[in-house]
Amino acid sequence: MTSTRSRPLVSLTAAAAILLAVTDARPAGAQATAAAPPPGHAVATPDNAILLTIFLRHDEGRPLGELNAQLQRQGFYKAFPPKGVEIVSWYVMMGIGQVVTLRLPASRLREVNRVLEDSAWGVYHTEFYPTYDYKPIGVAQHESAK
Repeated sequence: MTSTRSRPLVSLTAAAAILLAVTDARPAGAQATAAAPPPGHAVATPDNAILLTIFLRHDEGRPLGELNAQLQRQGFYKAFPPKGVEIVSWYVMMGIGQVVTLRLPASRLREVNRVLEDSAWGVYHTEFYPTYDYKPIGVAQHESAK
C-alpha cells in the first residue's frame, strides 16, 4: 500500500541559493585561495554555518521496539550526527516523530545526508529544511528602527 500523504520538498533552487549565500561560491574554473577542509573536518563559523532542521517521521505501521532495533542494527546513534556537527535541538514531536536542528558548515551538508541515508532510512521518512541564522540581522534592524 502506498502512502497518499504528500511530503514537502526543498526546491533545488532554494537549497542552491542558501548554499551559495553561506559559502564562498566561485564561478567554475576560479582559483580558491585555500583548499576546503575534507568532509568531517570543517567547523561551523559565522561565515559558513547553516542550520539544518530534519524531520524524522517514524513509520507508524511498525512497533517502536522494532524501529529501535532497526536503528541499532543500522548504527544510527553511532553515526548521527557526524562528529563535529552541533546539535541545536532534538525533540520528539508527537504524531510526527523526531525533529532535529543541527548547525554545520554548508560543506558538510552532503555528509549529514549520507549518514541519514545509510542509517535511518527504513525507520524514518526524512525531510530537510536548510536555513540560516537571521537573528543578528533581525535584532539589528529592530534596534535601528527605534
